[in-house]
Amino acid sequence: MVVKRIVVKRNVNQPPVTAGPTAHRTAPPGAAADWGLLLLRATFGLLMAGHGTQKLFGLFGGGGLAATGRGFESLGYRPGAVYAVIGGLSEFLGGAGLALGFLTPLAAAALIGVMINAMVTVTVAHGLWATDGGVEYNVCIAVVALALAAVGPGRFAVDRFFRWGRGGWPEAALAAGLGGGGAAVTLAL
Repeated sequence: MVVKRIVVKRNVNQPPVTAGPTAHRTAPPGAAADWGLLLLRATFGLLMAGHGTQKLFGLFGGGGLAATGRGFESLGYRPGAVYAVIGGLSEFLGGAGLALGFLTPLAAAALIGVMINAMVTVTVAHGLWATDGGVEYNVCIAVVALALAAVGPGRFAVDRFFRWGRGGWPEAALAAGLGGGGAAVTLAL
């Protein structure tokens, strides 16, 4: 059986569309996947940025730096205020970066690092489910951040103008490596 591959050039600004049994179609501008990524990034990113502002500024019912610093000290992070700033900024800037689709692999790394620390120091001892205080929530946040680095932020993102804006294995590896490495350094201190 002979399989023919037909390449049709639509216009200068769009890549060719191939037809045939093994063809992959290029989605038109504004495709559902791009809108879906925007919805995911905006919701997830803004909620994570808000979580960071709870730590940093006491917004949205958070304790602010003083209370968050005391919480970090009780977990063995000293000085607690410094770790409160690091954790709060990681969540705020990581969330804002994902919401905007800006420096996506680095934004993902910031959230992954914070979630690894949370898992190791707080939630892993309680098992899997969040209802028991387990790692479920932290794992979900880390996986969504890593997936966004791997898939890329989509067409409606600041990063669309840069190579890393398309996502891929190198971007996912960078996010996982920096997030894991940052968490390891923090846990070792």
